Amino acid sequence: MRANQIMTKKVIVIAADYSVYDAAEIMLNSSISAAPVVDADGRIIGIVSEADLMNRPEIGTVPGKSWLQRLLADHTATAKAFVRSHSHRVTDVMTKTVVSADERATVQELVALMQRHHVKRIPILRDDKVVGIVSRANVLQGLLAREPSSLNGKADDEALRIAVTTTLAQRGWASAPTTNVVSRDGVVHLWGCVENETIKKAFEIAAENVHGVQRVQNHMMVLAPEVRFGI
Repeated sequence: MRANQIMTKKVIVIAADYSVYDAAEIMLNSSISAAPVVDADGRIIGIVSEADLMNRPEIGTVPGKSWLQRLLADHTATAKAFVRSHSHRVTDVMTKTVVSADERATVQELVALMQRHHVKRIPILRDDKVVGIVSRANVLQGLLAREPSSLNGKADDEALRIAVTTTLAQRGWASAPTTNVVSRDGVVHLWGCVENETIKKAFEIAAENVHGVQRVQNHMMVLAPEVRFGI
Protein backbone atom coordinates (compact mmCIF):
# COMPACT_ATOMS: atom_id res chain seq x y z
CA MET A 1 0.00 0.00 0.00
CA ARG A 2 1.38 3.40 -1.01
CA ALA A 3 0.96 7.04 0.00
CA ASN A 4 -1.39 7.89 -2.86
CA GLN A 5 -3.75 5.12 -1.71
CA ILE A 6 -4.26 6.39 1.83
CA MET A 7 -3.43 10.12 1.75
CA THR A 8 -5.93 12.91 2.26
CA LYS A 9 -6.06 14.65 -1.11
CA LYS A 10 -7.88 17.85 -0.16
CA VAL A 11 -5.05 19.53 1.74
CA ILE A 12 -5.49 22.83 3.56
CA VAL A 13 -2.41 24.96 2.87
CA ILE A 14 -1.20 28.30 4.24
CA ALA A 15 0.09 30.95 1.82
CA ALA A 16 3.57 32.25 2.53
CA ASP A 17 2.35 35.85 2.87
CA TYR A 18 -0.26 34.99 5.54
CA SER A 19 0.02 36.17 9.13
CA VAL A 20 0.15 33.92 12.19
CA TYR A 21 -3.42 35.03 12.89
CA ASP A 22 -4.53 33.90 9.43
CA ALA A 23 -2.86 30.54 10.03
CA ALA A 24 -4.46 30.11 13.45
CA GLU A 25 -7.92 30.93 12.08
CA ILE A 26 -7.56 28.55 9.12
CA MET A 27 -6.41 25.67 11.34
CA LEU A 28 -9.19 26.24 13.86
CA ASN A 29 -11.93 26.51 11.22
CA SER A 30 -10.61 23.43 9.42
CA SER A 31 -10.12 21.36 12.62
CA ILE A 32 -6.50 20.57 11.74
CA SER A 33 -3.41 20.84 13.93
CA ALA A 34 -0.89 21.66 11.18
CA ALA A 35 -0.73 22.77 7.56
CA PRO A 36 1.92 23.05 4.83
CA VAL A 37 3.08 26.54 3.91
CA VAL A 38 3.43 27.16 0.16
CA ASP A 39 4.90 29.92 -1.98
CA ALA A 40 3.19 31.74 -4.85
CA ASP A 41 3.92 28.83 -7.20
CA GLY A 42 2.38 26.29 -4.83
CA ARG A 43 5.72 24.77 -3.79
CA ILE A 44 6.10 23.75 -0.17
CA ILE A 45 8.49 25.89 1.90
CA GLY A 46 7.56 24.85 5.41
CA ILE A 47 4.89 23.57 7.75
CA VAL A 48 3.14 25.40 10.60
CA SER A 49 1.56 23.61 13.54
CA GLU A 50 -0.31 24.51 16.69
CA ALA A 51 2.96 24.09 18.59
CA ASP A 52 4.55 26.83 16.46
CA LEU A 53 1.83 29.26 17.56
CA MET A 54 1.63 28.40 21.25
CA ASN A 55 4.34 30.71 22.64
CA ARG A 56 3.03 34.19 21.89
CA PRO A 57 3.29 37.53 23.80
CA GLU A 58 -0.33 38.31 22.88
CA ILE A 59 -1.51 35.58 25.26
CA GLY A 60 1.38 35.76 27.73
CA THR A 61 2.80 32.32 26.92
CA VAL A 62 6.36 33.20 25.95
CA PRO A 63 8.48 31.23 28.44
CA GLY A 64 10.67 33.30 30.74
CA LYS A 65 14.35 32.60 31.37
CA SER A 66 16.16 32.26 34.66
CA TRP A 67 19.02 34.63 35.50
CA LEU A 68 21.49 31.85 34.70
CA GLN A 69 19.92 31.22 31.30
CA ARG A 70 20.07 34.95 30.54
CA LEU A 71 23.70 35.08 31.63
CA LEU A 72 24.73 32.14 29.44
CA ALA A 73 22.46 32.94 26.52
CA ASP A 74 23.89 33.26 23.03
CA HIS A 75 22.74 36.58 21.51
CA THR A 76 22.03 35.04 18.12
CA ALA A 77 19.94 32.23 19.63
CA THR A 78 18.07 34.74 21.81
CA ALA A 79 17.34 36.93 18.80
CA LYS A 80 16.14 33.93 16.80
CA ALA A 81 13.78 32.90 19.60
CA PHE A 82 12.47 36.48 19.81
CA VAL A 83 11.69 36.56 16.09
CA ARG A 84 9.95 33.19 16.28
CA SER A 85 7.69 34.20 19.15
CA HIS A 86 7.01 37.84 18.22
CA SER A 87 6.84 37.94 14.40
CA HIS A 88 3.41 38.24 12.81
CA ARG A 89 4.57 36.50 9.61
CA VAL A 90 3.91 32.79 9.29
CA THR A 91 7.20 32.30 7.42
CA ASP A 92 9.09 33.38 10.56
CA VAL A 93 7.41 30.89 12.90
CA MET A 94 6.93 27.87 10.63
CA THR A 95 9.18 24.81 10.69
CA LYS A 96 11.33 25.17 7.60
CA THR A 97 12.76 21.63 7.48
CA VAL A 98 9.81 19.59 6.26
CA VAL A 99 9.75 15.80 6.37
CA SER A 100 7.96 14.90 3.13
CA ALA A 101 7.56 11.93 0.82
CA ASP A 102 6.78 11.02 -2.77
CA GLU A 103 3.28 9.79 -3.62
CA ARG A 104 4.69 6.32 -4.42
CA ALA A 105 6.25 5.91 -0.98
CA THR A 106 5.08 2.79 0.82
CA VAL A 107 3.22 2.84 4.12
CA GLN A 108 6.25 1.18 5.72
CA GLU A 109 8.46 4.05 4.52
CA LEU A 110 5.98 6.65 5.80
CA VAL A 111 5.74 5.07 9.24
CA ALA A 112 9.54 4.85 9.41
CA LEU A 113 9.77 8.59 8.62
CA MET A 114 7.20 9.44 11.30
CA GLN A 115 9.07 7.43 13.91
CA ARG A 116 12.55 8.64 12.92
CA HIS A 117 11.66 12.34 12.88
CA HIS A 118 8.93 12.28 15.57
CA VAL A 119 6.28 13.84 13.33
CA LYS A 120 2.56 13.11 13.17
CA ARG A 121 1.94 13.89 9.50
CA ILE A 122 3.86 13.86 6.22
CA PRO A 123 3.09 16.07 3.19
CA ILE A 124 3.05 14.07 -0.04
CA LEU A 125 4.73 15.83 -2.95
CA ARG A 126 4.78 15.73 -6.72
CA ASP A 127 7.33 18.11 -8.28
CA ASP A 128 7.69 19.90 -4.92
CA LYS A 129 3.96 20.63 -4.85
CA VAL A 130 1.63 19.22 -2.20
CA VAL A 131 -0.80 16.65 -3.60
CA GLY A 132 -1.81 15.10 -0.31
CA ILE A 133 -0.95 14.56 3.33
CA VAL A 134 -0.63 11.36 5.35
CA SER A 135 -1.33 11.48 9.08
CA ARG A 136 -1.25 8.76 11.70
CA ALA A 137 -5.01 8.48 11.25
CA ASN A 138 -4.52 7.77 7.53
CA VAL A 139 -2.12 4.96 8.40
CA LEU A 140 -4.72 3.41 10.71
CA GLN A 141 -7.35 3.77 7.97
CA GLY A 142 -5.01 1.84 5.69
CA LEU A 143 -4.68 -0.85 8.34
CA LEU A 144 -8.45 -1.26 8.57
CA ALA A 145 -8.69 -1.46 4.79
CA ARG A 146 -6.38 -4.48 4.90
CA GLU A 147 -8.36 -6.26 7.63
CA PRO A 148 -8.69 -9.93 6.63
CA SER A 149 -12.16 -10.79 5.38
CA SER A 150 -13.86 -14.13 5.64
CA LEU A 151 -14.55 -16.19 2.55
CA ASN A 152 -18.02 -16.21 1.08
CA GLY A 153 -19.62 -19.62 1.30
CA LYS A 154 -17.87 -22.78 2.41
CA ALA A 155 -14.10 -22.61 2.66
CA ASP A 156 -11.83 -25.09 0.88
CA ASP A 157 -10.74 -26.93 4.01
CA GLU A 158 -7.91 -28.89 2.43
CA ALA A 159 -6.47 -25.73 0.88
CA LEU A 160 -6.69 -23.96 4.24
CA ARG A 161 -5.02 -26.87 6.00
CA ILE A 162 -2.14 -26.80 3.53
CA ALA A 163 -1.84 -23.00 3.74
CA VAL A 164 -1.73 -22.97 7.55
CA THR A 165 0.71 -25.90 7.69
CA THR A 166 2.98 -24.20 5.14
CA THR A 167 2.88 -20.94 7.09
CA LEU A 168 3.78 -22.67 10.34
CA ALA A 169 6.63 -24.55 8.70
CA GLN A 170 8.31 -21.20 8.01
CA ARG A 171 8.51 -20.35 11.72
CA GLY A 172 11.32 -21.70 13.85
CA TRP A 173 9.18 -21.77 16.99
CA ALA A 174 6.56 -23.90 15.17
CA SER A 175 8.79 -26.91 14.52
CA ALA A 176 7.26 -29.26 17.11
CA PRO A 177 6.80 -32.69 15.47
CA THR A 178 3.49 -33.30 17.27
CA THR A 179 1.75 -30.33 15.64
CA ASN A 180 -1.37 -31.03 13.61
CA VAL A 181 -3.77 -28.78 11.72
CA VAL A 182 -7.40 -29.66 11.03
CA SER A 183 -9.77 -27.41 9.06
CA ARG A 184 -13.56 -27.59 8.86
CA ASP A 185 -15.80 -24.97 7.22
CA GLY A 186 -13.12 -22.30 7.54
CA VAL A 187 -12.44 -23.00 11.23
CA VAL A 188 -8.87 -24.14 11.85
CA HIS A 189 -8.11 -26.42 14.81
CA LEU A 190 -4.56 -26.53 16.13
CA TRP A 191 -3.33 -29.61 17.99
CA GLY A 192 -0.01 -30.52 19.53
CA CYS A 193 2.34 -29.76 22.40
CA VAL A 194 4.32 -26.55 22.92
CA GLU A 195 6.84 -25.24 25.45
CA ASN A 196 4.91 -22.24 26.78
CA GLU A 197 1.86 -19.99 26.42
CA THR A 198 3.75 -17.48 24.26
CA ILE A 199 4.49 -20.07 21.58
CA LYS A 200 0.92 -21.36 21.81
CA LYS A 201 -0.35 -17.82 21.16
CA ALA A 202 2.09 -17.40 18.25
CA PHE A 203 0.66 -20.54 16.60
CA GLU A 204 -2.83 -19.03 16.89
CA ILE A 205 -1.85 -15.64 15.48
CA ALA A 206 0.00 -17.23 12.56
CA ALA A 207 -3.07 -19.30 11.66
CA GLU A 208 -5.39 -16.28 11.98
CA ASN A 209 -3.30 -14.38 9.44
CA VAL A 210 -3.74 -16.99 6.71
CA HIS A 211 -6.23 -15.73 4.14
CA GLY A 212 -9.54 -17.54 4.33
CA VAL A 213 -9.28 -18.60 7.97
CA GLN A 214 -12.46 -17.47 9.67
CA ARG A 215 -11.69 -18.66 13.18
CA VAL A 216 -9.01 -20.58 15.09
CA GLN A 217 -9.57 -23.13 17.82
CA ASN A 218 -6.32 -23.60 19.70
CA HIS A 219 -6.27 -26.97 21.46
CA MET A 220 -2.49 -27.05 21.95
CA MET A 221 -1.14 -28.27 25.29
CA VAL A 222 1.62 -26.52 27.19
CA LEU A 223 4.00 -29.14 28.56
CA ALA A 224 5.40 -28.92 32.07
CA PRO A 225 9.20 -28.41 32.24
CA GLU A 226 9.82 -31.91 33.61
CA VAL A 227 7.90 -33.42 30.69
CA ARG A 228 9.75 -31.30 28.11
CA PHE A 229 13.15 -32.34 29.40
CA GLY A 230 12.21 -35.98 29.88
CA ILE A 231 12.59 -35.95 33.67
